[in-house]
Amino acid sequence: MATKESIYFNGMEVRFKLDEHDTNKQMTMFECIIDAGAKMPVPHYHESFDEAIYGIEGVVTYTIDGKETEVGPGDSAFVGRGIVHGFENRTNERIKFLAVITPGIFGPAYFTEIAAVFNAGGAPDMGKIKDILMRHGLVPVMSK
Repeated sequence: MATKESIYFNGMEVRFKLDEHDTNKQMTMFECIIDAGAKMPVPHYHESFDEAIYGIEGVVTYTIDGKETEVGPGDSAFVGRGIVHGFENRTNERIKFLAVITPGIFGPAYFTEIAAVFNAGGAPDMGKIKDILMRHGLVPVMSK
């Protein structure tokens, strides 16, 4: 498999290792590298796929179904379909984790589209962000 390009936005770099084309849509696998202090813009859940996380460097704090879970090197976490979650880097150092998605219906297109909105300059258009999330099977959950 050829090396895939990195996608960078909002303090997060994504490097796909396997995408839907490599696995006949059975799974996707990517590294997330998160800058110090960065977090996902909005908690969300996945309609049609599960996600497993494996810590490589540093500690990422996931909130899964309302419970905080720290994932460090060698640790793992599972986020099933329909479970609200989000993550952030609360540390002063860069962190890295591996994400595996099954089935492989979620791939680089989502991150490329989101990056285009965040990297356009100025405040991101949250309406566009929500549309992209929904189109790719991620349902945003706004705080009350």
